[in-house]
Amino acid sequence: MSMVNVKIDGVDVSVPEHTTVLKAARKAGIDIPTLCYLEGVSGIGACRMCLVQQNGSPKMLASCVTTVTDGAEYVTNNAEIREARRVNLDLILSTHNATCFTCVRNKNCELQSLAEKLGVDTVEYEGENPEYDIDMSSPSIVRDNNKCILCRRCVAVCNNVQEVGAIGFINRGFKTKVGTEFDRGLAEGVCINCGQCIKACPVGALSERDDTQKIWDALADPDKYVVVQTAPSIRVGLGEEFGMPMGSRVTYKMAEALRRLGFDQVFDTDFSADLTIMEEGTELLKRIEDGGPFPLITSCSPGWIKFCETFYPEFNDNLSSCKSPQQMMGAVIKNYYAEQNKIDPKKIFSVSVMPCTAKKFESDRPEMNSTGLPDVDVAITTRELGRMIKQAGIDFTKLPDGKFDDVLGESTGAAAIFGATGGVMEAALRTVYEIVTGETLTDINFTAVRGTQGVKEATVKVGDLDVHVAIAHGLGNARKLLDSIKSGEKFYHFVEIMACPGGCVNGGGQPIVNAKTLMDTDPREVRAKAIYDEDEAMALRKSHENPSIKKIYEEYYGEPGSHKAHEQLHTHYTKRQKY
Repeated sequence: MSMVNVKIDGVDVSVPEHTTVLKAARKAGIDIPTLCYLEGVSGIGACRMCLVQQNGSPKMLASCVTTVTDGAEYVTNNAEIREARRVNLDLILSTHNATCFTCVRNKNCELQSLAEKLGVDTVEYEGENPEYDIDMSSPSIVRDNNKCILCRRCVAVCNNVQEVGAIGFINRGFKTKVGTEFDRGLAEGVCINCGQCIKACPVGALSERDDTQKIWDALADPDKYVVVQTAPSIRVGLGEEFGMPMGSRVTYKMAEALRRLGFDQVFDTDFSADLTIMEEGTELLKRIEDGGPFPLITSCSPGWIKFCETFYPEFNDNLSSCKSPQQMMGAVIKNYYAEQNKIDPKKIFSVSVMPCTAKKFESDRPEMNSTGLPDVDVAITTRELGRMIKQAGIDFTKLPDGKFDDVLGESTGAAAIFGATGGVMEAALRTVYEIVTGETLTDINFTAVRGTQGVKEATVKVGDLDVHVAIAHGLGNARKLLDSIKSGEKFYHFVEIMACPGGCVNGGGQPIVNAKTLMDTDPREVRAKAIYDEDEAMALRKSHENPSIKKIYEEYYGEPGSHKAHEQLHTHYTKRQKY
């Protein structure tokens, strides 16, 4: 790789050719402010915050899209540059609905931080402030164009990374805004509820629908029996909401916090992840026996499911009929648990804490009602749980370790890795291999299916059969994988697809990481490492070894894939219209 030598603010630095001035400055220890730039997603030079000058020229360049020239000298900080940035920021603020104190992004807003950093404490310009209706049509995502700064990051992630195209720019000039197909509500188009747009947004123009008041009301109702379940990724994300280092494992602090919030029972979605492996593994083995249809595709990611139903309905028969772990746990709570404890399911209020905004949509699906009631009454995100803990006055970092309640709180390491891309595949392979061969795996770490490569492939020897598997994360990668299967170019027995890049650890409901941090740190890798560390620390690491899973089949379901299991733990899919 050819290297070029440049000088930035008098600092010599050597970087690969085609490196942007922005990244070269970072290597030199110089922080250039940005707003529209988002690592790996968007770099268009629209906001003009990252202006620099080259070789003494008065012309200003956007450093996020300007590549370095060998021998050039760049200035990132002088009176002229500071004034240009301040004026540009002032103009953005002049049309921004700056209700900071009541904004969900208060103290975690890149625009707010930039104003502080650049010393903008008054807005000199009075811009026109059009009033937009807040789009509340989606069960997952709230759009408030009154706060939008037209940075284009949400559009870039939806169109270029996820390749969904639910949002884009409409109108021109001062009337330009982010809109949907035919300028309808978000729920009326092709949005798959993944929430990656929320994480891309630097301000409060996009946020998850806040359902926490429903939970507070249920907790205050003496006639409600309120239970909660927590997904694998929450335990490696929640700590960030309280200033803890990224990837901190807070599994048992989280359990204690939930108990102090007043939940009657604190369960772990990891239990139903183990249950999912038993049902899905059985489904895979049945398809292998019957000769297809292949591939069997995992059904744990509701954003992916809606994407498939909308854009690739011809693959609906390939989707596993298994409900996701969230919905399986909801069904188990209102059936098995209710019967065992003689509780009327109508009195149970079932809450899930998920890393995913699409789980809100999933819990609303009419198919998810094994008792005639919703399997899950309310799904909230990691961020919403963080707000609840703060509202309750709980000092999270000082909590002692708590515990989950039996039986639905016992799990294995295989369940924990559901949070990382490739984790469902690896968990399934651990169990399917031992069931088919009757042998104990000497090394249960299927490292070939790990990592953040967009599409991963592997062939695993299971008995006499070579099982061909593939993993994709991020829906742009899912498109590539599905198109290769449709064309006949590729053949697989088993495929895992997760809607969010990196899997659930990087879900749309996880803590928001600012653009500056993303230039140096990949949350997908840091949180995934914590997930695999959780797995390594578990006494049991295979789903079929979970004693509580054995117990629930012995006492209630009989065997994986039984008639009762299908009635409660499986579902069906539908072709969706795009508009």
